[in-house]
Amino acid sequence: MQPMSLTMIASTVGGRLADVLDPTAQVTEPAVFDSREASPGTLFLALRGEHTDGHAFAEAAVNKGAAAALVTRPVGVPAIVVDDVLEAFGRLGQHLLRRAVGRAKVVAVTGSAGKTSTKDFIAQVLPGSVVSTPQSFNNEIGLPLTITLADADTDYVVLEMGARHIGDIQELTKIAPPDISVVTNVGTAHMGEFGGRENIAKAKGEIVETLHRDGLAVLNADDDLVRAMDRRTLGRVITYGLAEHADVRAVDIETDRQGRASYTLVTPEGRARVRLQFLGDVQIPNSLAAAAVAREAGLDVDQTAARLFEALPRSRWRMEATTRADGITILNDAYNANPDSMRYALNALASMTGGKDQRSVAVLGRMNELGDDARTAHEEVGRYAAGLSLDEIILVGGDEAGWMQDGVIGVGGEAVHLSDQESALQLLRKVLRPGDVVLVKASRDVELQQLAAALL
Repeated sequence: MQPMSLTMIASTVGGRLADVLDPTAQVTEPAVFDSREASPGTLFLALRGEHTDGHAFAEAAVNKGAAAALVTRPVGVPAIVVDDVLEAFGRLGQHLLRRAVGRAKVVAVTGSAGKTSTKDFIAQVLPGSVVSTPQSFNNEIGLPLTITLADADTDYVVLEMGARHIGDIQELTKIAPPDISVVTNVGTAHMGEFGGRENIAKAKGEIVETLHRDGLAVLNADDDLVRAMDRRTLGRVITYGLAEHADVRAVDIETDRQGRASYTLVTPEGRARVRLQFLGDVQIPNSLAAAAVAREAGLDVDQTAARLFEALPRSRWRMEATTRADGITILNDAYNANPDSMRYALNALASMTGGKDQRSVAVLGRMNELGDDARTAHEEVGRYAAGLSLDEIILVGGDEAGWMQDGVIGVGGEAVHLSDQESALQLLRKVLRPGDVVLVKASRDVELQQLAAALL
């Protein structure tokens, strides 16, 4: 973080100092909201959660070296007192981006699926010093927190922006107005919150509405709702995808038995062969979005292809492939799930297997926030999985897993429905054999990453 004194921070966020012996003391390191991650020079955010109140941990954070805590009441250690910690932290992020890190360009990424992988691609393809969202810290906490990772030498800040309601992204763009906005797709994630794809498109499109005339909107040409966002921006528009009319596109696509795609990258300036190290065909459009951003940054097509090859997955529990000593491969994609990402992951599993020595095993759990479409969506995923002729389909959990089983059985397939992870683990230990590939996927709060870890 660009160093700031406690006095300056208090002035910036509209707060007051409490229990501060040295107002000139500086915050020099990124902010933290977990006291265990505090270190000398950090700013501790005393956030209230569902089960805990960060104010109770302010002293522990300061004892570990934090310069101060951002709080709503005095806590007996150096602190900046504000009315609302999140709102104040947003103002700090806005200030840092405008003043302390003023020369850095902001690349903002959103979409129903693929935004984290796209963000990871972009962060590794861009030249110079790049700061990007850790994991998927894409909300009003994670966005300013990412900004505190930047300093005066930063060339690009790559921010993932998520939304659960219309207006969420608009608020995030007030903190960090983008120079380049990327929209991956409009799918069915959070359908229950939004009430339909059109509302999801309305929310996601907010990311292009704040672009200035010199800004760039990078839009998925294969998604009609995304492509239509070109009417909502003052900025320039470049499209990417598999469609022939896309400005940046992929042709001659191939996928190897490890699930890694290769293709010929076609741009207005030329073409080059690309090979990806991310798993799954779904990574092709994600990498094309990064190629479009790289083009804007001045990279030629050969440089872009080379950087795409060097890019590696950075975010945990997203198609993390680990092969055990006995040859069984675990695909841990348990960070989150929606109908679109389920299909993408199942396709990757199917592409990696085949033959008597390489069986496909899908372990699936509940998808959240689907509203009235929940039963239909789960049944459709079951039908889709059955249509891929997977060797084993194991469904873990309650009603939603049962609905997926109904979908499988409805098209003549077979699936095992188990109530809990321990039962699934015991079954897998009995049926798995060398060469098998096991996909583990569900929404975040199902915590199927624990099952993946147990299998390893």
